[in-house]
Amino acid sequence: MSRIQNILNKAERDGTVRRMRTTAEPSMSAAALAAVDPAPEVVVPVVSVAQPRRDDLGLPAASAVPEVTPARVVHGVRLAPTLVTALAPDAVAAEQYRALRTRMVHADNGTSVHLMMVTSPGRAEGKSVTAANLALAMAQEFQQRICVIDANLRQPQLHRLFDIPEAPGLVDVLVGSASLDDALVTLEEYNLTLMPAGEPAAHPAELLGTITMRRLLDTLRSQFDRVIIDAPAAAPLADVGILTPLVDSVVLVVRAGITSKPAIQNAVTAIDQTKLLGVVLNEAA
Repeated sequence: MSRIQNILNKAERDGTVRRMRTTAEPSMSAAALAAVDPAPEVVVPVVSVAQPRRDDLGLPAASAVPEVTPARVVHGVRLAPTLVTALAPDAVAAEQYRALRTRMVHADNGTSVHLMMVTSPGRAEGKSVTAANLALAMAQEFQQRICVIDANLRQPQLHRLFDIPEAPGLVDVLVGSASLDDALVTLEEYNLTLMPAGEPAAHPAELLGTITMRRLLDTLRSQFDRVIIDAPAAAPLADVGILTPLVDSVVLVVRAGITSKPAIQNAVTAIDQTKLLGVVLNEAA
């Protein structure tokens, strides 16, 4: 944690952490992003997660996983203006998302990081926008299969950002009312596959902790090069603690001038530092 605090302290001393005024332009309304730099001071060792145990609960075993063929292929969606990586690829913010993608790839250090979770210490810190733009940037790489899952079952955002129906989605698969194929949405023009949150859930944390969730993630891991989970905020919910053991790495999004250091400390404690890939400083210039 001291490494993260040192970087934030340095940024504040240098005057590089400040709020940015947004405008109606797509390239600026994305809350300009900067990964905390230099990356080696922020990125911590990444460890792979052991494959979850399998049992016969409705999803195929690893040796019999069929090719995922999303039933919904969507064309001509109206992306939210904050998704600058797709809408304004020449914008500074879009380039910063691509730089973030590169830093993450280099941070793998040869380890297996197929399943990545994006979270934040609290609400309204830009984690969903970061997850979506990062996924779009990764999908722009040659022959990369990228899937984004909305696991923020209380306040889902991905369906709004990408202009797709909220259901069927993750909840529907977990309760058995929809198949995996039905819950996946492919945006062919962006080479990206999405899984929205689905119907509202009465007990989100309990659903995320089921063996069906473990097997679902394992199936997606075998079908995509990268799976990005847009998770809820780390506090005060239990969801992130439940999801952390299931992923290879965690990215923490903090908001410059807004997120407090105690909140960052609490988030890192909740996440488990052995999984923390790095910190993204949002709305920095």
